[in-house]
Amino acid sequence: MATLQPVFDAIGVLRDYLVAIKPLPLAAAIGCQIVKVGCASRAWRNVLAASYPATNIRWRSIYAAYLAGAGINAIFPARLGDLARLVVARKSIPRSTYATVLSSTFVLAIVDAVAAICLFVWAVSNDVLPGLDVLRSLPSVDFRWFIAHGRLTAGLAAGLIVAIAVLGLAARARLRDLSAHVAQGFLILHTPTRYLRKVATWQIVGWGLRLATIWFFLAAFGIEQTVHNTLAVQATATLATLAPISPGGIGTSQALLLYTLRGQASRTALLAFSVGMKITLTIVDLIVGFIAILLTFRTIRFRSHIQREPEDDMHARSP
Repeated sequence: MATLQPVFDAIGVLRDYLVAIKPLPLAAAIGCQIVKVGCASRAWRNVLAASYPATNIRWRSIYAAYLAGAGINAIFPARLGDLARLVVARKSIPRSTYATVLSSTFVLAIVDAVAAICLFVWAVSNDVLPGLDVLRSLPSVDFRWFIAHGRLTAGLAAGLIVAIAVLGLAARARLRDLSAHVAQGFLILHTPTRYLRKVATWQIVGWGLRLATIWFFLAAFGIEQTVHNTLAVQATATLATLAPISPGGIGTSQALLLYTLRGQASRTALLAFSVGMKITLTIVDLIVGFIAILLTFRTIRFRSHIQREPEDDMHARSP
């Protein structure tokens, strides 16, 4: 709770800023966010369509899965929403497997990784992000403990690698059975032009909308709209997702944003902007995700739907 206390304090500050928020830029930011998620889910749907060419995969179902994951990640820590996203996506595709659906997400990681690397190179070259000595002093950074205990962290990482290797050797026969399903998730990469046209293009547009969302949020909260500020906010958001111990990495995001935008506005204004943007995006993802799930599954009893095992799913896991 200690890492979230500054967030709770910022929520109190946000109440005083509600009347000053500009509605038109806020509406534009919300619109960009909705379309951005649509682009990301469209790219994922196209990857899955290539993996299951004989199946009619509805974009609406994958959009619902993507939004469900985004909403859960915003509320619960440790990226539990990613697991929900996989479950909903697999349930919406007859005769699909978790191995294929999971491996398909690594195709999406190609563009995201390139974009994140470019962003971090820019941030480091412009001294936007704080150094390790500064990170140790930021109380609400989620991974502060790992930085302060470097040797123990290295030991834990080494132990985790050894454990994964041992488990991999023990399950190598099972892994061979899964290899075909895993490879199925990468089928779209066998046709590079199709990948660029139907996946990478959607993701690049999505990244542009991600920056546009931040641009309009800056205007909504009265903070100067510049390319530097927009990229700085995105850099902090990307870094915050590396170790999201707090829900959505909100503690880390707030701490880093106050550092990267120092001097651009008062601390009070930056606190209101940080928490206001996060809360707004969370509410939007939850509402749109709920509607998408309701339209997809025709029920609000989401848990009972997930627990059902359709006959096609049983066949998909049969050898």
